[in-house]
Amino acid sequence: MPKRELLLEKVPVGRQDARERVKNWNEVALGYNEEEALREAERCIDCKKPKCVAGCPVEIDIPAFINLIKEKDYTGAARKIKENNVLPAICGRVCPQEVQCQETCVLRKKGDPISIGALERFAADFESSSSKIGVPELPPSTGKKVAVVGSGPAGLTVAGDLAKLGHSVTLFEALHDPGGVLVYGIPEFRLPKAIVARECEYIAKLGVDIRTGFVVGMTRTVEELFEEGYDAVFIGTGAGLPRFMNIPGENLNGVYSANEWLTRINLMKAYRFPEYDTPIKVGKRVAVVGGGNTAMDAARCSLRLGAETVYDVYRRSRTEMPARIEEIENAESEGIEFRFLVNPVRIIGDDKDWVRGMECIKMELGEPDDSGRRRPVPVEGSEFRLEVDIVVVAIGQSPNPLIPQTTPGIKVGKWGNVVADETTGRTSMKGVFAGGDIVTGEATVILAMGAGRTAARSMDDYLRTGEW
Repeated sequence: MPKRELLLEKVPVGRQDARERVKNWNEVALGYNEEEALREAERCIDCKKPKCVAGCPVEIDIPAFINLIKEKDYTGAARKIKENNVLPAICGRVCPQEVQCQETCVLRKKGDPISIGALERFAADFESSSSKIGVPELPPSTGKKVAVVGSGPAGLTVAGDLAKLGHSVTLFEALHDPGGVLVYGIPEFRLPKAIVARECEYIAKLGVDIRTGFVVGMTRTVEELFEEGYDAVFIGTGAGLPRFMNIPGENLNGVYSANEWLTRINLMKAYRFPEYDTPIKVGKRVAVVGGGNTAMDAARCSLRLGAETVYDVYRRSRTEMPARIEEIENAESEGIEFRFLVNPVRIIGDDKDWVRGMECIKMELGEPDDSGRRRPVPVEGSEFRLEVDIVVVAIGQSPNPLIPQTTPGIKVGKWGNVVADETTGRTSMKGVFAGGDIVTGEATVILAMGAGRTAARSMDDYLRTGEW
């Protein structure tokens, strides 16, 4: 049998032209069509010992779903993914596959790894467009009731997995739409709201009762949920507490946390003005402070809202930026002006307390810190002023404090995170599990989903045995 030729170059994913996309909110990445998906799937060499599966936090059988694409069984491919991942259309768009499953792809040793995320998106979108979204046969009810708090990626994963195991699940969401950070934090051009709604509808079809506008910690406490008959509780309330720089001028009008900026744009639909008259002052010159995906999202949204100039101010160099390379490249091509090795020291206002500028200092890189990145050090005497009228602070978020503050029996870490066993999701309070950003601090969608899957397995064991 002749040796198979290795196809080392990936099939590129099309993108909207940068000059056009800054004028709209449509998806930037266009995704594969059928021909492109088949060509990319054919590159997979179907390893005997696939390392890609081990690189996936939710343990998708990647070779199996790619083989189904090769066979043109696209619906089958989507359903194979859903055996382990209830949110495939979301993961196919926003997960950092390049540092997870694709990082361990064997082809990467000689060329481009398989574009696993793009193939996952193709399969999920095909299933949806064909109106053949199937629900797996569910087992008989166990008679156990579970409360899942927070409908972000961790909560949705726990809810879906437990429903498929026969448990009765109620998912509580504080906001008016389910999806958590998926709807309030990620812009339409990266993750359309209709996609999130579609995935949430699938969770509901599994039998999960989704209740919005229900703030656990205020509407009911965790202890009151147990009193109402729930046998276990999962806390997945995320990292919704913004961090600030603690510099003079942060209380001026025109200073936003990235959390508020993106929530107004995404969940409150400022991106659809004037259909939705959400109050948001854009300004002509916007400075976004930070180097992660959230900073890229905030900056790129600002352009689409009409800002003439958008700066991204980051205290390290481009090499140290935690954002995905793809998102940095998208921001660059759209015209975001990067100010690397720069740190704000003061925000300057006018006599009416509106932002008029930002005093910054140049930085240089010193020795590596605990994160492994070189520590930024101020350059003495290098202060300068950046003329801006809006400042968006995107330097990270801390765990949501509401449930820790209203649940005396739960152990909390020094950063306000719920302490949970990483192998089980169990907390210090019997019957209560936790996972995602409320435990780890701000992280990725797929890591939150992985924590959700881990917790769901442990919760199922607890619900069936009663052993803690």
